[in-house]
Amino acid sequence: MMTIDPAGRSGEERPTTYIRFSGLLAHVENGFNLIAAFSIIALIFLAVAQVFGRLLFNTPIPGFIDITEQAMAIFAFAGVAYCQRVGGHIRMEIVLGQLRGRALYICEMLGVILIAFTVALLIWGAWYHFERSWNIGDSTMDIRLPTWPSKLVVPVALSVLLLRLLLQIYGYARLVADPSREPVAVPVIEKVEEVAQHEIEEAFGEDTEGEGSK
Repeated sequence: MMTIDPAGRSGEERPTTYIRFSGLLAHVENGFNLIAAFSIIALIFLAVAQVFGRLLFNTPIPGFIDITEQAMAIFAFAGVAYCQRVGGHIRMEIVLGQLRGRALYICEMLGVILIAFTVALLIWGAWYHFERSWNIGDSTMDIRLPTWPSKLVVPVALSVLLLRLLLQIYGYARLVADPSREPVAVPVIEKVEEVAQHEIEEAFGEDTEGEGSK
């Protein structure tokens, strides 16, 4: 079945199964991102308590360094899939920004394929380190915290990222086959003017709509 977009162009029906799975995965990514955010907030409060404990009572928090080391894995990896979904990662677009149509989507797809291959290797290595930590009962130096929970976070978070990358590979493959299709569940390069306009609309959405209707 064919659909007509607002501009009057005909296009293929949107892939509902793909969109539904992408939406379900987005809920998982949002949850992981919230966990990463809360871990940062908790670590900030812990650092404040550490400083005041030393300054006022000369009593530091036992195992502060150990706790910080274990928390780093959470806020460093838990939000990476969310960042990939929204295109919030830092990258150079000097060349890609000049491309349009099928050439752009081919380059984007090849880049995501390369990233997915690298992430798959990282998952294999991270799982090996988790198993090793689990089997030998590895722990931190000070208060003997087990290290396997933080090491398990890495392959789990990267697995979520890998699923997102596979979805984006499919999304770019659709666009390579037919560049006139609507981009679905893939980051879209925007010009500086478009980014600024979106930020203005988000900050002053009601005022902008009101002025536009006059």
